[in-house]
Amino acid sequence: MTALITPFQEDGSLDLKAFENLVAWQIEQGTNALIPCGTTGEAPTLSEQESYELISLCVRTAKNRIPVIAGCGSNDTRHAIALTKQALKAGANAALHVVPYYNKPTQEGLYRHFKAIHDEGELPLFLYNIPGRSVVALTQETIARLADLPDVIGIKDATGNLAAPLKTRQLCGPDFIQLSGNDDTVLAFLAQGGHGCISVVSNIAPALCAQMHAAWQQGDVKKAQSLNEKLAPLAEALFIETSPAPVKYAAFKLGLCSNILRLPMVPASKAAQTRLDAVLEELSLNQMAAAAA
Repeated sequence: MTALITPFQEDGSLDLKAFENLVAWQIEQGTNALIPCGTTGEAPTLSEQESYELISLCVRTAKNRIPVIAGCGSNDTRHAIALTKQALKAGANAALHVVPYYNKPTQEGLYRHFKAIHDEGELPLFLYNIPGRSVVALTQETIARLADLPDVIGIKDATGNLAAPLKTRQLCGPDFIQLSGNDDTVLAFLAQGGHGCISVVSNIAPALCAQMHAAWQQGDVKKAQSLNEKLAPLAEALFIETSPAPVKYAAFKLGLCSNILRLPMVPASKAAQTRLDAVLEELSLNQMAAAAA
């Protein structure tokens, strides 16, 4: 599942044509679901109207071929509910909600935040646990409480704790959908009971990522390991500076979009670009993207 970047034009406005092409390419390459307006999509800098335009275009381009899980997170519960209702209007299949950042709520506050979204948002809900950005993290006990709500259907886990998926499975059952938020540990996450990955890497190498997950699901562990090893240098390079700067540059090199970000994010440094160039060349991704185009 791809955490989509948001392409911008030279004047800083949305590049909707590049976004539409990106979505179509992702589907052609075997991606199983799309996540617009998340962290990788620079959601904190998007207006509500821009978010609506991106989610709507993603839904129209996907044409029900794969699900669209809209990023709707906010540290203001009322705003998070409003974004969820907007995503529902745009046609999204589910909503992804990050732990409220900056406020540092208690576990009871987190529970009430997500329950309010569940009760009023009218979309299936994925929790998003990423303490590296939100500071506060959902505990396993709070995740289990929330999993009892009928429309809380899963979690994106970006804690890096590989004991978490097993514990979550024990507490929430095998049907609670667990998605890794870390490309570098995804295979280990799957082995511990995870179901998939919301990936940054798949912006750049969607076919290889799809092949790796398919191999795992088919029980071909050796092939999955081989593909994971092949993708590892890219996963590392895309996070040598704060995401999405590196992935935006890599997408630019593949001809997918401009290398424009919105402040306070800035483009990847020259050193990062040099490293990314080498990885893209090593994986022949430039040639693969050109052939697909």
